[in-house]
Amino acid sequence: MLLHGCATVGKLGSESWGSYDSAQELIDKKNLNEANGRGKDYVYAWGRKQGNAEPQSLYPRKYLSNYCSDQKGNFSLLFKSNFSLVKDARDRSTLASKANVKQGIGAYQCVQKDGKRWIVSIEPVSESASAQYAGAREVTLKTDLMGAEEARKFYRNNSNTAANNSSKKSAPVPAKSAASAKAAVKEVEEKKEAPAAEPARAATVSLTPQQQQMKFYVDARRDINSGRNLNNACNNAQRAYNYGKLQGTEGTRVYTESGMLVARCLTSISTYSTRFPNAKGQAQRVLQNLSKNYNHAGAKRMLSQMK
Repeated sequence: MLLHGCATVGKLGSESWGSYDSAQELIDKKNLNEANGRGKDYVYAWGRKQGNAEPQSLYPRKYLSNYCSDQKGNFSLLFKSNFSLVKDARDRSTLASKANVKQGIGAYQCVQKDGKRWIVSIEPVSESASAQYAGAREVTLKTDLMGAEEARKFYRNNSNTAANNSSKKSAPVPAKSAASAKAAVKEVEEKKEAPAAEPARAATVSLTPQQQQMKFYVDARRDINSGRNLNNACNNAQRAYNYGKLQGTEGTRVYTESGMLVARCLTSISTYSTRFPNAKGQAQRVLQNLSKNYNHAGAKRMLSQMK
């Protein structure tokens, strides 16, 4: 992936942030996510040769903060990240210990002077050695605008999950007698069996990535086919596609069909496509991915129609 090089450092303050009509347009034109929408690699540790260079991992937050300030707004942290998108436990542990990562992630809210309010989620996905810069380490960051309810659910659910995982990994306690150990187990089981204060919320917490992807896809397909809430429907299609191909045949189908919905949004739904500087080109990239990697007949047909 192409990255912002060291030459980018120093240009942030002189940029005309007022040239962007919206935070979404900034995300798109700054290419804060790659074309596939799964995130982009940013250097968070340069290594010895460029140890004093500004970490790229802070760029998404900085760009959006500058844009918010240009709109006479107040930019602040709304929810801390719990690294829920980082699947590898070792990556999660590494990133959680790096200040250059932690300072630039989470959900941020901008309240503009004109009353407009928007929330952006900047979440780490993985960690790796840089293929472009020797000795540097990178973090893949996914930058998405979210609605208030969506952000609340996402970070509340992941906070509960993180707390549960943390309690499971707590330090071992000293050995107890068989009787006291049995009593302790019984007490824990009784607590687990106690009714939840908010059953509806507890059910939401249990959603797996596959279920969340399916929900976004089903909602998007329903609204696009009915012609309702088209902009939100396209956002849901993009969110489903952003999950990537998850395990199983059904995961592949939901991923590819979400991609087809995204292509439809980019080519035939003007309320969505006008947000992107090269909507047709982005649609073609999505279709090429589906056609080449998944032999998707619909994607091949749509590509031929676009020529």
